[in-house]
Amino acid sequence: MSNQEFEELVAEALDLIPQEFTRAMDNVVILVEDRHPTRNLYGLYHGVALTARTSHYSGHLPDTITIYRRPILAHARDAQAAREQVATTVIHEVAHHFGIDDDRLDELGWG
Repeated sequence: MSNQEFEELVAEALDLIPQEFTRAMDNVVILVEDRHPTRNLYGLYHGVALTARTSHYSGHLPDTITIYRRPILAHARDAQAAREQVATTVIHEVAHHFGIDDDRLDELGWG
């Protein structure tokens, strides 16, 4: 799968998120990279969750949600499995932006 095709999967996954949530996303950027430099991850949220922001938050660089292409493609048996894993990963990382932790995501089936 090409980089462009993978980025389209990420865009499709973002379209699955209801507009009231995407409108509420604040100071966050979505990136696609080949892989994390030291860990085997599908995705990573780095920043200050909306629920943890205080009046001292102003001036911060954007939070980042990074989706890692190679690990997802290495474990996907076909294009449909890759599409499903990208969607799960994007939703999982966006949930972290909203302050939802891994335990709750596991309970909800997005772990």
